[in-house]
Amino acid sequence: KHSFEENIIHLIESHSVSLFEYQEPDEYRLDAQFKKFCRKLSIPSQMYTSEHFYTGRYELRDFFSDNKKPIMENFYRNMRQKHQVLMDNEKPVGNKWNFDKSNRKRLDKNISIPEPLKFKHDVTEIHQMILKAGIQTIGAIDPVNFPWPLNRKEALGMLDDFLKKYLSRFGTFQDAMDTNYPFVFHSRISFALNTKMISPREVVELAVKHWSQKSDEISIAQIEGFVRQILGWREYMRGIYWRNMPEFAKMNYFEHSQKLPEFYWTAKTKMNCMSHAIRQSLELSYAHHIQRLMLTGNFGLLTGVHPDEMDKWYLGIYIDALEWVEITNTRGMSQFADGGIVGTKPYVSSANYINKMSNYCKDCHYDMKKRYGDKACPFNSLYWRFYIKHEHLLRDNIRAAMVYNLIKKMDPEERLKIKKQADKYLDEIDIL
Repeated sequence: KHSFEENIIHLIESHSVSLFEYQEPDEYRLDAQFKKFCRKLSIPSQMYTSEHFYTGRYELRDFFSDNKKPIMENFYRNMRQKHQVLMDNEKPVGNKWNFDKSNRKRLDKNISIPEPLKFKHDVTEIHQMILKAGIQTIGAIDPVNFPWPLNRKEALGMLDDFLKKYLSRFGTFQDAMDTNYPFVFHSRISFALNTKMISPREVVELAVKHWSQKSDEISIAQIEGFVRQILGWREYMRGIYWRNMPEFAKMNYFEHSQKLPEFYWTAKTKMNCMSHAIRQSLELSYAHHIQRLMLTGNFGLLTGVHPDEMDKWYLGIYIDALEWVEITNTRGMSQFADGGIVGTKPYVSSANYINKMSNYCKDCHYDMKKRYGDKACPFNSLYWRFYIKHEHLLRDNIRAAMVYNLIKKMDPEERLKIKKQADKYLDEIDIL
């Protein structure tokens, strides 16, 4: 019937249903739609909480009920204690809560990465149906070799493959990017998790069990980094979503208004890092968190792209993107459009960070060392322009103090050259 409500009513009438029950939706819009629908029903209704999260919708809100700014680390430690994950009585295993500082290494050229597990599903029928309907699509697909898990058994197989082949180096290289390895040591289970083929609790339990059996081969930094992503960050972002919606979806702290550059849809750009990250996204429907945050997200923020534009792109391009997890990471963490609810500072960088964490700059058309002039990397001038332009909003941010100290010491002529270079790139953004 091409109508959510009409289809449910049809089922209720066809089967003489006397009680309408449903699992709580993950998305605010759908939750409102269900509640509105239930008010119209002539039969009683009941919503049940999901078993696919450690926390209830409003657990984070209640945890920070004293109106203090939510801080993920505080929430994460509470989750570890509450669920006794990687705990030695009251102390964290390894005597540290967080090993993130140990997990920021660039990929060593001597390290070999095992071939990732891929499935080969034939989705030709669905593909043809989409084409026949005339639906506009982006990216590319091999319809006879769809590589993602489509059932619980396959999802568990992908998790098992990660634990055996990748966990031992996941933490150390979780921020690394490389032109030859789109997945590096990442698990790629977010799609299976977010579509509920597997649950976060069983993922964490299986991972910790595997680590405990191989603790002589797998350091605590590896398993802690993985657990933090699921027990900490994933649950935290869901809590942020339900604490701040629907207002969160309209936040635009910097009042950005630009459209997404054309190359986000084609990957046709001379910036090697952006070309690789976008092409990978278009072909695999996947990019890991640093590629999303410090490449495509970073460039969008530096160039003033409207958060709505960024939201739509991320939600449409990634196989694991559902609104509750996408919008908090994009509008919050990536674009700082929430003014600091999620992140403590804008996650922007110049080419220096990209070069430090990847091999993208090696064969690039642009020179990562140059701020202005012929073939100067766009990230450099745009980075300084961003902080100069938004000084009235960011100068009191403690984590931006070092940047503004450098700007104060900068020669006026240097600042002018940087500004001119950035303005030129913004004018020519679709042909960079």
